[in-house]
Amino acid sequence: MKPGGFQQWLKDTMGLDASTIGPTVVERAVASRMAACECKQLGEYWQTLRASPLEQQELIEAVVVPETWFFRDTQAFSALSGSYGLEWAATHPGERLRLLSLPCSTGEEPYTMAMALYDAGFPLERLSIDAVDISERALAKARRGLYGSNSFRGRELQFRERHFAAVAGGWQLPETVRSRVNFIQGNVLDVAFLPGEAVYDAIFCRNLLIYFDADTQVRTVGILKRLLRPQGLLFVGPAEAGLILSQGFASAQLPMAFAFRPPRADSGGGVSAAMLATTASALAGAAAKAATVKAIAKPRPLARPRPAPAANPAPPAVEGAEALLDAAQRLADNGDFDRAASSCQAYLQAQGPSARALYLLGLIEGAKGRNELAEDYFRKALYLQPQHEETLMHLALLLETRGDAAAGRVLRLRAQRSRRTAG
Repeated sequence: MKPGGFQQWLKDTMGLDASTIGPTVVERAVASRMAACECKQLGEYWQTLRASPLEQQELIEAVVVPETWFFRDTQAFSALSGSYGLEWAATHPGERLRLLSLPCSTGEEPYTMAMALYDAGFPLERLSIDAVDISERALAKARRGLYGSNSFRGRELQFRERHFAAVAGGWQLPETVRSRVNFIQGNVLDVAFLPGEAVYDAIFCRNLLIYFDADTQVRTVGILKRLLRPQGLLFVGPAEAGLILSQGFASAQLPMAFAFRPPRADSGGGVSAAMLATTASALAGAAAKAATVKAIAKPRPLARPRPAPAANPAPPAVEGAEALLDAAQRLADNGDFDRAASSCQAYLQAQGPSARALYLLGLIEGAKGRNELAEDYFRKALYLQPQHEETLMHLALLLETRGDAAAGRVLRLRAQRSRRTAG
């Protein structure tokens, strides 16, 4: 038995593409489980694994490394509460709002969904959240609702005072919020996964698809499409936006939320240039991450962009130059691609090469459907900042879309290494 056989088993069982986390992660997990099972040879452990559902779960637990915190990428939760707040409750009398968090890890995401809606005035007795994860260990922690400091990141932590009680060992979430979430152990690739259709008003499936190969990505998106109501919202990670668009979804026009509407029944499932032109709110918002990685930022009001500089201008102060990129981001969020690109170019002219400016230009060109230009800008950004995770993931998706799966896997592995280093 060769190590690659375990990688293939994980792919078949849970859709994991080992290249996205690094083959050594799988090798270490197998070695750890061999020691726990007192197996001396790979073949012996392989037989143990195939014969024991309990050991299969243990190996899955060993490779699943949860990375989550409350109100991670807060714009998505603002979009959720803005779309399904008091107005929705008033216009849907007697209806229950049904949400899905997949994968839910240790519970921070589904609990944040409940807290965001509660803060927006939504009646919790009409809220039902299903939270699914393959890891029973993670679900056990989620059900306890007790969290340490690692689950609270950034500077905007007022929600902790409103919703949690300080207790020995951390912060305890009360039963009023915990009771809104139904935790389920499940595998999205199982044939019997969440039977039924058009069940959920909104689905959060963020940063799962990036760990799958192309075929498994398409299969999973099909499952999400089945579960989402016709006017529902699908929230994904920024690096997954291109994939979602390619499957016929349309941007929900919610800035920096990476939210999408399902395709119409009469659509062909493809993506058109017109559809791509509506994706500014879903794609351009990721530019903020270049400056605010792993921080929770408040959405800023739309401001008028600075005028383009005159010929041969004196270089502005750094603070003023950064405002050009802030303006470019806001313009792109509102679909004004040409002026957004002009602001980026003005910055580059004044300040010289910038990974953030080039990354934003790549997002803009990608949203306009000009993938070759987008790829060029992403590569230039990586030359300046080789380990920029979002650029790596967007470029990987571009390469995979045009059929270069091997190059895409290499970039995903680099992104995974960057994430581990940053963590």
